[in-house]
Amino acid sequence: MNNFSYIQADKAKEATTAKRDDKSAAFIAGGTTLLDLMKLNVENHDQLIDVNMLPFRGIEMTKNGLRIGALERMSDVGEHPLVVQNFPAVSQSLLLAASAQLRNMASIGGNVLQRTRCGYFRDTAFPCNKREPGTGCPAIEGDNRNLAILGTSDACIATSYPGDLSVALVALDAVLTLENAKGKQREVPITKFYLLPGSTPQKETVLEDDELIVAVTIPQTAAAQKSMYLKVRERTSYAYALASAAVGLEVQGGVIRAAKVALGGVGAQPWRSPEAEKMLVGKAPSEAVFRAAAEAALRGAKPREHNAFKVEMAQNTLVRALSEVAA
Repeated sequence: MNNFSYIQADKAKEATTAKRDDKSAAFIAGGTTLLDLMKLNVENHDQLIDVNMLPFRGIEMTKNGLRIGALERMSDVGEHPLVVQNFPAVSQSLLLAASAQLRNMASIGGNVLQRTRCGYFRDTAFPCNKREPGTGCPAIEGDNRNLAILGTSDACIATSYPGDLSVALVALDAVLTLENAKGKQREVPITKFYLLPGSTPQKETVLEDDELIVAVTIPQTAAAQKSMYLKVRERTSYAYALASAAVGLEVQGGVIRAAKVALGGVGAQPWRSPEAEKMLVGKAPSEAVFRAAAEAALRGAKPREHNAFKVEMAQNTLVRALSEVAA
């Protein structure tokens, strides 16, 4: 790890201005991802700007839905009654993530910005287009067992967001509030926040250099209230998803009126599936309908040598999640 300076910001403008003026600086809250990457020399920053004193906290229901401050800790949000009762998929995604110790430290904003766990990205002995554009993607012909099968490109096949929370947020149409150095805020639907790798895999989100995530707002809907997050992993603690599904259903009169479907662990970003949702709406819940939706969700998959198993695993995960919610 390189030497770096440290400042603690008392106001949002102080933090964003410092970041604007120093392109190699980084914001730090819980630090559970950033410090790992700095220790590996994957990221090198000459200044860390501590944002923990900023007023980006609170968990409250508003006219637009549930508003969660970006500096709230994962464990606090996952266990909050408003989240558990009205957005179970969000609660489950948080409490199934990482370990209790990490959940007590990690912030919501930092989790949304979590970076890939691709081994080639995290090992500077290898080239990596995401880390050093133009150097290549050794994962394409190398060890790709845990990498993406949806939304990949010839430049990158990493599962760019490896976590759980944003899969649920994408399914439930969450909106991020961002603030820049001029104090101006903008709202970005999380479905528009992440970028596919294309030819520029180093650009992962639409977040500008001087912007902070201020809050996350999740619309309150019937499908959100009847939702769940299902995670399939190699061990029951501190493991990333091989495949996961966040789903929500609104069923009236024995017919699905609204459906929310997103997949994790299989996409180059948290993967919303309008194809699956289209197959569900207007149908009576049944395993056959759920299976058709799962097949539609994975129709565009491009598996590699070691991760072809993810197609069937993701389909089965989605069918199981839909079946449990419908029940």
